[in-house]
Amino acid sequence: MLFHILTIFPEYFSGPLSCGVLRIAQEKNLADIKPISLREYSDDSYRTVDDYPFGGGTGMVLKPEPIFRAFETVKQKDSHTILLSPQGRQFDQTVAQELSKKQHIVIICGRYKGVDERVRENLANDEISVGDYILSGGEAAALVIIESTVRLLPGVVGDEESINTDSFVQGGLEAPYYTRPQEFRNLRVPEVLLSGNHEAIRRWRRLKSLEITKQRRPDLLRSIELTKEEKIYIEKEEIENGGENEKN
Repeated sequence: MLFHILTIFPEYFSGPLSCGVLRIAQEKNLADIKPISLREYSDDSYRTVDDYPFGGGTGMVLKPEPIFRAFETVKQKDSHTILLSPQGRQFDQTVAQELSKKQHIVIICGRYKGVDERVRENLANDEISVGDYILSGGEAAALVIIESTVRLLPGVVGDEESINTDSFVQGGLEAPYYTRPQEFRNLRVPEVLLSGNHEAIRRWRRLKSLEITKQRRPDLLRSIELTKEEKIYIEKEEIENGGENEKN
């Protein structure tokens, strides 16, 4: 899988690309991630990449020429081009899974007030936002998208089964995890996890996952198919939590 990142700060990616799953993916030749400096495609000796907006207003806007030129040097027949923008669709695990099936992704990192609208209209075939907040540029968002996508490629993560149990993959949040020691400062691991009864453990984790999802992200429950037992459990939790709230 090939990524090209169009940015005015290619050095931003040096550290993150050299560690963790991004390093592993590149060492295994499963992903090739290439930051491209937009300043190399400016048309003056000052390597200018931004200018004031027509019509007035505060802030600077990334000029179209460097972005178009950089894009034209890397584009392929099957390129999927993402403009990082607050106006884009919300990034989530489903989008990451969708992107992991692409062969070539070009990510355009905005900066300052944004990019010339002609970039949006003529180059991007996708717009993505990583959340309802403002960053100084798209570089941090690009890393979020790339890591979430790359870790889904077969062979990147050693235990692929662990990916299938991540939060959001099955629709809800993960159940709690514990490791050794069994007791730490009088805090014990739940007995069911020490029982060796795989079915009991599976059931406990499933119900705990639903409980946590109900408490912290109830909106996710709408996408989860529940058994009769699970529906009863969720309703019971709701009643109990409601009772506690009334006491408080």
